[in-house]
Amino acid sequence: MKIGLYFGTFNPIHIGHMIIANHVAEYSGLNQIWMVVTPHNPLKIKDTLLDDYKRLQLVFLATEEYTKIKPSDIEFKLPQPNYTINTLVHLQEKFPKHIFSLIMGEDNLKSLHKWKNYEVILQNHEIYVYPRFDGIGKLAKQNYEFENNPKIHFIAAPIVEISSTFIRENIKKKKNVRPLLPSKVWEYIDHNNLYKK
Repeated sequence: MKIGLYFGTFNPIHIGHMIIANHVAEYSGLNQIWMVVTPHNPLKIKDTLLDDYKRLQLVFLATEEYTKIKPSDIEFKLPQPNYTINTLVHLQEKFPKHIFSLIMGEDNLKSLHKWKNYEVILQNHEIYVYPRFDGIGKLAKQNYEFENNPKIHFIAAPIVEISSTFIRENIKKKKNVRPLLPSKVWEYIDHNNLYKK
């Protein structure tokens, strides 16, 4: 089975995340997308980062009606701070019959050369890159190292200018952000008074 790993803090998960995940699930040839919730890094100030399991619950609520999209807490069980290469090695050992690919935004592709063992990642895994606000291909063209790499696939997913930061800030200001969130995610946030302080 071909699995696409979509990493994020998902703080909170919003319709932009779901549009990208669903687009990759439907148009890339991958069988499933796993939304990998990144745990809190103990070296960083917690600030507005919601508890790991609450964020996982939000991802579960957002994805439960999508047969090809699954929540994953795989990084919760790994040593921190965690590196993508370690997660990939762990998953390959745990699920030897699965083929794992990465899903990332163009901004992450731009900094891929700074990742731990990025050459090993590229050697062993496909990468599906979705456009960020400045359009598909722009960042890649500045990054000649990755421009013609056969393991990197640019996907024409819709560009959605929504950020979790914007959502958190506006919940705090008592603005209605309901249209930006999957309905069950909004209900959980509202019912539990999340992000209001």
